[in-house]
Amino acid sequence: MATPAHTLNHARGPVHPDAILDALDPEQREVALALRGPVCVLAGAGTGKTRAITHRIAYGVRTGVYKPNGVLAVTFTARAAGEMRTRLRELGVEGVQARTFHAAALRQLAYFWPRVVGGAPPRLVEHKAQFVAESARRLGLSVDRVAVRDLSSEIEWAKVSLMTADDYERLAPARGRAAPSGHDHQTMARLITMYEDVKTERDAIDFEDVLLMLGDMLNSHKPIADEVRGQYRHFVVDEYQDVSPLQQFLLDQWLGGREELCVVGDPSQTIYSFTGATPRYLLDFRRRFRDAAEIRLVRDYRSTPQVVGLANDLLRRAGRGAAQALELVAQRKPGPPVAYTAYDDDEAEAAGIAARAARLIDRGVPAREIAVLYRTNAQSQVFEAALADAGVGYLVRGGERFFQRKEVRDAIVLIRGAARSADPDRAMPGQIRDVLAAAGWAEEPPAARGAARERWDSMQALVALADDLAAAAGPDSPATIATLVAELEERAKAQHAPTVDGVTLASLHAAKGLEWDAVFLAGASEGLMPISLAETEEAVHEERRLLYVGITRARVHLEISFARSRNPGGRATRKRTRFLDGLWPDAEPGRARRTRARDSARTQLTGRHDPALFDALRTWRAEVAQETSKPAYTILTDASLAEIAERRPSSTAELARVNGIGPAKIDRFGPTVLAIVRSAPGP
Repeated sequence: MATPAHTLNHARGPVHPDAILDALDPEQREVALALRGPVCVLAGAGTGKTRAITHRIAYGVRTGVYKPNGVLAVTFTARAAGEMRTRLRELGVEGVQARTFHAAALRQLAYFWPRVVGGAPPRLVEHKAQFVAESARRLGLSVDRVAVRDLSSEIEWAKVSLMTADDYERLAPARGRAAPSGHDHQTMARLITMYEDVKTERDAIDFEDVLLMLGDMLNSHKPIADEVRGQYRHFVVDEYQDVSPLQQFLLDQWLGGREELCVVGDPSQTIYSFTGATPRYLLDFRRRFRDAAEIRLVRDYRSTPQVVGLANDLLRRAGRGAAQALELVAQRKPGPPVAYTAYDDDEAEAAGIAARAARLIDRGVPAREIAVLYRTNAQSQVFEAALADAGVGYLVRGGERFFQRKEVRDAIVLIRGAARSADPDRAMPGQIRDVLAAAGWAEEPPAARGAARERWDSMQALVALADDLAAAAGPDSPATIATLVAELEERAKAQHAPTVDGVTLASLHAAKGLEWDAVFLAGASEGLMPISLAETEEAVHEERRLLYVGITRARVHLEISFARSRNPGGRATRKRTRFLDGLWPDAEPGRARRTRARDSARTQLTGRHDPALFDALRTWRAEVAQETSKPAYTILTDASLAEIAERRPSSTAELARVNGIGPAKIDRFGPTVLAIVRSAPGP
């Protein structure tokens, strides 16, 4: 991400408070200076929110307002928590707890369980499927793998919404939520009860239980609550638009009525309502905390004006759903226009995107800086095949976790062994290359795709991480193999994987929080965007926000596409998404062709328009198009410019008689156009 003018080098020691502030823009600086809560930061996509809050924490520590171990920063993904810890370390701040809600809660629950309950805590199960399937069998319900997945998700929604089984039967219908897999709400309530019974029998808890049990423990055991609140005095919550009632309940117990809370979020990026997340805590923050400071970050350092302009326009057309949207202001230099492509079928779309990705790689864009985003995971298969056919490496986000891959586990064992006999006189990256070469790594990737290339990509990610650590350490305190082992252990605990080279394939939900130089947004058609399951107005608004998230993942290159048919030779029954009405060029091809033909005829009415004036008008139009990130023809068509160059209007009334110029365009462009006409020499 591009950053403000002042930046900090990788630090290996405390950074002076002034240097921390100098690295921020005015609004980010305001966040850093707001050291006392409550504080609400509304941060648009690409505006440097992580930078702002980590510098706030670092500034608080460096000025003595915070004790490092008295700060608890919580976010929603291990990757985000890992990035926060890395940035704080680079600012010379150690000891701050930056964790996901679940990781922070699990750590505390495990610590206090022997004292409050006695013995070891119950076994934590990562997946509900086994217990849900057992519960369904006991109730005589016939379920398959898909049904078990959907029922598991519904149990999770009920728990994060703080609903008991009785609550679910009463409240779920009132909220317009249908029970999954063809069951009624009463059956679902019985399944919830049975699921809890099965868990109790097996002495197991799920992730929701971790938050609920810790919250109850703090709520009902004052000495435990006092101990936790005595340690953690300042709280930061990232992605606050995504908190659930259960997470808010735990946060309230942590706070214990105090107001030392800084929340960061963007209502326009609320995309997890189906999991129980709600933006109401973010939107109502200033009602709950009447003295809260509210700071808005709107300077977008990530994306070009072309991408930012489209993102703003998309939300502007949302009507009521755009009420809380932040208007982003692009800070980067202009880039290429957003591309829009309609393909005949899904295979053609995948092949076209693979070919374009290959061309970007040939032009120097790293494969890891390219992503193909889509609405559902089922769409990935056709892109995997197309990229493989094109000889382009890829990785599917949401697949097997990096640290669970066999080649990664084996490589880490070798690296640990090498740490015990490392040569202190040799640079660490060279030693790591030697270690991994013995495991099959080579400087150049294998020509073939498939398992061999995936294995090489995994080990290459470890090599790249070694290089990054060595570069960050500096010459005075060089990184060692032991440094790399410690980094890998920390990342493995947090599931914070290093970057693997290859085009990323990801669903729009999985892309949240990430960014790439080039993004291909595929499947932009009705039924996918919005998805056919979005039947309510609010559900459709969330689908628009999901598209907004996808658009704002792109730094420079953005292409949006859809396929008119599912299969080659099939009927062209698909329509592009309604969300791009008025934004997709030539949205109605037939009418657009007729309009161009008619405009062309008007342009040639006499053939006596002034060429110099026509060129001057086109130059002006190009400048306006670049400034506003809009296609030139949406400002004024060539036909309108030619007619102006022929008629040479001298007043607003005369300009209004030119075809294609209505009141809105006269108000916006009339004085400038008339000035250009007046300044042009006569024919």
